[in-house]
Amino acid sequence: MEALVITSLSGPEALAIQDTAEPTLKPGQTLVRVAVGGLNFADVMTTQGGYPGTPAPPLIAGREFAGVEENSGRRVMGYLQWGAFAEKVGAYTNMLWPISDHWSDEQAAAFPVNYFTAYLGYWQAGMTRQPAAGRTPRVLIHAVAGGVGTAAVQIGHILGVEMYGTSSSDEKLARVKELGLQHGINYKQSDYEEAVKNLTLGQGVDAVFEMLGGEHTAKSLRCLRDFGRVIQYGTATGKPPQLDVRALYAKSASLQGLWLTYLSQKREIMEPAWNQLSEWIAQRKLTPAIGQVFPLGRAVEAYKLLQGGKNYGKVVLRI
Repeated sequence: MEALVITSLSGPEALAIQDTAEPTLKPGQTLVRVAVGGLNFADVMTTQGGYPGTPAPPLIAGREFAGVEENSGRRVMGYLQWGAFAEKVGAYTNMLWPISDHWSDEQAAAFPVNYFTAYLGYWQAGMTRQPAAGRTPRVLIHAVAGGVGTAAVQIGHILGVEMYGTSSSDEKLARVKELGLQHGINYKQSDYEEAVKNLTLGQGVDAVFEMLGGEHTAKSLRCLRDFGRVIQYGTATGKPPQLDVRALYAKSASLQGLWLTYLSQKREIMEPAWNQLSEWIAQRKLTPAIGQVFPLGRAVEAYKLLQGGKNYGKVVLRI
């Protein structure tokens, strides 16, 4: 079968389409014929050796897919750590979910990583519960026009959260506002820390969804109001998060990590999350935002688009 292979940990240029052996199923796995793969920034980091636990190359790229389960014929979307960008994958059944009839394969491939990450961010921030009377929760979403960002805006809109989002483009911010974002911040035109301070009249936000790392972890902490939380789910800058613990003291704030790779192994967390997300899907309240669709032969181009932060919504690969 054909697969997109990471031949060395030297960046997207090391990707190559190669003939590989079909997967050998392990206990608990089923075979899925893949139609579309969803591209994530973690995939870009993997090509550079910057994602924790990356095996030595060669290895098949990708962690998110949509296709058809061979033994049942049902349309499914799924998540695994490596190996999604291939004609067939061996997927654990607990990491497969049925595709809604009103979704395309492209939309389904854009769901698992982005929507579980966004939902669990709200869950860790305590925002999936009914808010206190008279208090509307506020969240700052970095890279709001990306895959997780657009998912977080759709979910936040359902939850009644007041959302602030950062992006490098007024055009992208305008598109995200159509999804429900109330306050767009172009970080190339203004400092987002100052913008949040001004927009909230100095109060700050209850949570920040932070995936940049470096100085942005510290800046995001300063955007919080009392008892707020920074939910750290990535380090897209490639720099370790900066943190002065004394900044937590000042507001009784907290910093929490969110790693879907870890949480996805916990059924007691994933099943309730899926129950809620699937209800919203059935009610047609969630629609993955697809930015661009690339054939597998243009995978390097797709990776570089994501690497340069030029994408809106989800970038997907047609397998």
